[in-house]
Amino acid sequence: MRILVATCEVDYSGRLTAHLPLAKRLVMVKADGSVSVHSDGGAYKPLNWMGAPCSLIIEHRPVDDELNQVWTITNQGSDTLRIAITEVESDHVFELGLDPGLEKDGVEKHLQELLAAHPERLRGGLTLVRREFPTAIGPVDLLCRSASGGYVAVEVKRRGDIDGVEQITRYLELLRRDPLLGAVEGIYAAQLIRPQARTLAHDRGITCVTLDYDDLRGLEPDENRLF
Repeated sequence: MRILVATCEVDYSGRLTAHLPLAKRLVMVKADGSVSVHSDGGAYKPLNWMGAPCSLIIEHRPVDDELNQVWTITNQGSDTLRIAITEVESDHVFELGLDPGLEKDGVEKHLQELLAAHPERLRGGLTLVRREFPTAIGPVDLLCRSASGGYVAVEVKRRGDIDGVEQITRYLELLRRDPLLGAVEGIYAAQLIRPQARTLAHDRGITCVTLDYDDLRGLEPDENRLF
């Protein structure tokens, strides 16, 4: 991983255009080639990013040029992220090694196991292809096939927030580039899906499914009462 702290401005062009004015920011380049730009806030969510696979070209400018470097990142869809750097404060490369993956909390992990065993509870006719289907940016919880033969990616959460919608959106972008998978559908499944997340998912053509944990486990409601 390469971590750069620099004063820069960022321009994205593709399905839409976006501009980040000149400011000090954190730029991360991961081993898979993905690039993300962060500010000092907003938890882990980047201001802008380019998911793998993508290409990175770095142009070093002459000393008398007001720009120190220009980074041009392009993905397979020809979307472009341009990072114009005026000053570099820190630039380090780290070897993080093999990541063992995220250990999900018990409820979320159990929900995934239950849905893997009974994918038809998400939609009639679904069959499981694989749990933890790998992509360049992490595994999709479930990859299923519909009754018509199409592929369906499923992201499972205990609580469905906007970040989860962004996560499955990135997975879908990668999966749909695979000609063997074709136009992969998306399902966002959680015990509770917040209204903003549901609106964003609907806007992106992702189906939302609210899960009843007790019902999935085959329990009657009274069996979970403490009193």
